[in-house]
Amino acid sequence: MLRFLFRRSLGAIVILLIISAFTFFLFFAAPRDPALLACGKNCTPDAIAVIHKNLGLDKPVPVQYWEFMSGIVTGRDFAQGPCPAPCFGYSFANGDPVWDTIVDRFPTTISLTIGAAAVFLTVGVGTGMIAAWKQGKMIDKLFSSASLVLSSMQIYFVGPIVLAVLVYNLGWFGQPKYVPFFDDPVGWFLGLIIPWCVLSIIFTAQYTRMSRSSMIEQLQEDHVRTARAKGMTSRRVFFRYAWRGSLIPIVTIFGIDLGSLFGGAMITEYTFALPGLGTLAVKSVQNTDLPMTMGVMLFAATFIILFNIVVDACYAFIDPRVRLS
Repeated sequence: MLRFLFRRSLGAIVILLIISAFTFFLFFAAPRDPALLACGKNCTPDAIAVIHKNLGLDKPVPVQYWEFMSGIVTGRDFAQGPCPAPCFGYSFANGDPVWDTIVDRFPTTISLTIGAAAVFLTVGVGTGMIAAWKQGKMIDKLFSSASLVLSSMQIYFVGPIVLAVLVYNLGWFGQPKYVPFFDDPVGWFLGLIIPWCVLSIIFTAQYTRMSRSSMIEQLQEDHVRTARAKGMTSRRVFFRYAWRGSLIPIVTIFGIDLGSLFGGAMITEYTFALPGLGTLAVKSVQNTDLPMTMGVMLFAATFIILFNIVVDACYAFIDPRVRLS
C-alpha cells in the first residue's frame, strides 16, 4: 500500500512541476511585458526599468522560473520586503502577498465546498440507490426524470432566480454571505444554505444517475447472482455485495469534483458575491493580475492532484487488485 501511494505521489509531483512550468512560461514569457501590467497606466521607461529590477524580470526566463519555484520552498526578497515561504510573489493590482490573500479567501471556499458536497453526495447517492433498488417502478422513473431535468440547469441561471424568489420577494432567507464558523455557527449555516443548495443541483443529478447505473450494473455481476442463488436475501445482497462494487465510479468522480471545488467554485461564488478563491480568480483575470492568477491556478491544481491521490488510495482499499497496477 505504501509503495502504491509513493508511486502516485511521485507522479503527482512531476505533474505539478509540469503545470507550474507551463503556467509560468505562459504568463511571464508572453510577448507582452509583465512590467507594464505591474506599472499601471502612467508608466515611464525609468519606472518600467525599476519594476524589471525589483521583480527580477530583467533576468532570463528560466532563471525567473527557478527563483519562483525556490521562493515557494525557501522564500524570496522583493522591493516590498521579504516574502516568506511559500512565496508566490505580490499582486500587481494591490501589492498584497499572493499567498496571504489565498489563505484569507480559502475558508469561504472550504465552507462552500464541504456543505455542498455533503448535500449532493447524500442526496445524489441516496436517490440513485433507491432508484436502483426500485428499478422499473414509479419512484425509479421519477428520480431518473428529475435528475435529467436538473442536470440541464446552470448555476448562473438558477442562482439569480432563487435569490429573487426566496430572498428578495418572499424574504425567507437573508442575503447569502460568509460568516466564520467559529464566530457564529448559525450565521455561517444560514448565510451559505442557498449557495449550498444551488451548487448541489447539478451535482446531485449527476450522482443520482451515476449511482443508479453503477448499482444496476453490479447487481448483474456473477458474484451477485451467485449470492442470490445461495439463498441470501435481496437486502443483504444489495448492501453487502453490490453496494461496495458500485462505489468505484462514484469515488472517482467525487474526488475530482471535490478537488475542483476546493480550488474554487467560480460561478457559484461570483453569483452570490462570496469572497472565495473562485471570485478571487475571476477578479485576478479581469485585472490581469498575473501573480495572483498563477497562484490561484497552482493552488487549485494542487488540490485536484491531491484528491486524485486520495481517490487512488480509496481504489486500493475498495479493490486490492488496484495496488498491483
